[in-house]
Amino acid sequence: MQWLWGQPVILLTLTTLFWAGNTVAGKVAVGEISPSLLTFARWALLSLVLPLLYARQMRAVWPVLRGRWLYLAAMGGLGLAVFNLLFYISAHHTAAVNIGILQGAIPIIVVLGAFTLHGTRITGRQVFGVIVGLAGVLTVALRGVPSGLADLSLNFGDVLMASACVLYAGYTLGLKSRPAVPGIVLFCYFSLFGAALSLPFAAAEWWGGSIIWPTGAGWLVIAYVTVFPSFLAQIFFLRSVDLIGPGRSGVFVNLTPIFSALLAVALLGEIFRAYHGAALALVVLGLWWARDRGTARRG
Repeated sequence: MQWLWGQPVILLTLTTLFWAGNTVAGKVAVGEISPSLLTFARWALLSLVLPLLYARQMRAVWPVLRGRWLYLAAMGGLGLAVFNLLFYISAHHTAAVNIGILQGAIPIIVVLGAFTLHGTRITGRQVFGVIVGLAGVLTVALRGVPSGLADLSLNFGDVLMASACVLYAGYTLGLKSRPAVPGIVLFCYFSLFGAALSLPFAAAEWWGGSIIWPTGAGWLVIAYVTVFPSFLAQIFFLRSVDLIGPGRSGVFVNLTPIFSALLAVALLGEIFRAYHGAALALVVLGLWWARDRGTARRG
């Protein structure tokens, strides 16, 4: 485990794999549990379990975090909980091609934001890597048919997903100025705020009569999204940002739609086509070119 903790490439690959699983879980959740309830359930469970495990550490760092409650609310409530909520809802209103393209914009937002907010240097190699990686995402989103780009049109779901991408890019950038406390302890506080901010949405869903209480499959979805995308992926991502920074960590988000396609083949019986292989090659090349050579050698 100690060796793994120093390998950002492996940690980020697992992170994006778990996030891709969240896409499959979101599809399974349709009709099994409503979006707001699913969002609240995943963060509420973590906010109950994590403080039991890390109560002493949370108390120890509270003097440091007391004055940063707005930061905690923005990171946990907006960057995590509301991002998930918008993601789940947007899938009901827009096509997968649109979501794929918009998710591919996250690394670009992160790199540009890192330059604007933190003065992070952007090399020509990084820019080229991001562009190549995005080309891979577009290949998946358009299913290998470039003419499909002309058929895209914004709708309510597109706007929601674009907003979600901005929120998660902001979360990634916000990790750069996080307080000097252990990542797992900070994540405990993020979970608390994530549960608190998602509760009103679940309550509104219940009040409006659109809530779907979890079925057996719904509980399985809750279990998966709580353990893997919500907990392990976020911890791995926090550690990776520590090792290689938010800009280069954000580039790995391009792997998520690729893994989503592979999981769809393995779990949903969809056909693996030539454009999936081409997209995977483009994303891997993009990650290679966008990496920080110095950090890679140290890691």
